[in-house]
Amino acid sequence: MISKLPQPAGAVRQACSACFGRHTPMLSSASSAARRMLRPSATATAPMSTSAPIPTVPLAFDLHKPAKPVADRQTSPIIVMHGLFGSKKNNRSISKMLARDLGRHVFALDLRNHGESPHHGRHDYSAMAADVGDFIRQHGLKQPTLIGHSMGAKTAMAVALREPDLIADLVSVDNAPVDVRLESDFARYIQGMKKIDDAEVTRQADADKILEPYEKSLVIRQFLLGNLHRPESESATQKFRVPLDILGKALDHLGDFPVRDPSAARFTKPALFVRGTRSKYVPDEVIPVIGQFFPRFELVDVDSGHWVISENPEAFRQAVVKFLESKD
Repeated sequence: MISKLPQPAGAVRQACSACFGRHTPMLSSASSAARRMLRPSATATAPMSTSAPIPTVPLAFDLHKPAKPVADRQTSPIIVMHGLFGSKKNNRSISKMLARDLGRHVFALDLRNHGESPHHGRHDYSAMAADVGDFIRQHGLKQPTLIGHSMGAKTAMAVALREPDLIADLVSVDNAPVDVRLESDFARYIQGMKKIDDAEVTRQADADKILEPYEKSLVIRQFLLGNLHRPESESATQKFRVPLDILGKALDHLGDFPVRDPSAARFTKPALFVRGTRSKYVPDEVIPVIGQFFPRFELVDVDSGHWVISENPEAFRQAVVKFLESKD
């Protein structure tokens, strides 16, 4: 989706005792001053509750099998989750690499209202976490590793805090357990995507022309247009498979995090936080908050923007493999 950047030459590991975890800054990292400051919202958010049942949906998935598995598919698999407007196909390459390197089965999920998973009027982190928890139980998975990017990262963190006994560890990619306001880009994308639906286009080139005023980057437009359903007939209308109205209404809350009090919900198992040095989603100011919820966390900086896995897949792969191999 995004061209691969050169891999950093190395890393220096240093103690981060004030943050309760370990920090591995990668070379060529951007200064913290270059990142917009993000702080936990002052607006109260109700703690996540497991008392009231949440309607869940069955999640579509791709299973990537290792050539030389170290265990069966139920034992210690890896579950990979995409971000907003993404799908399991975006994580195909990294899932195959992790299956190969670690000898573990990798499930790449479509979260609700994305890809081939069902649509539902509720789209928030408590609901997505409940979906993932049900997926783990329904497939009989034992102590999986959760890996999530952006929206998928907050979903993974919510699962860890909601049901800590259900998983072994987690990897959060360029997101943190804090409330932030989403960039206005996402609302603009939905406006452009609705224009495409209204135009009843039959060719992706026509859809791209409509979307161009809303996003100048061809790479991002191609990513968004990956959500178009392309019928077999060339004359048939192409429509977005994601429910634009539902996601549009959810935008105001997708920057939130459903857990406020780390004394009431804490994940004491290993957690890896990977952030892009040219991204602004995990600034230094929120690292202490990460440590309050995830006291055994490690932090690794990767030379990339927000799209860490796509922009620097090799550095990301190395960080995850090192983290998970050290837990064996």
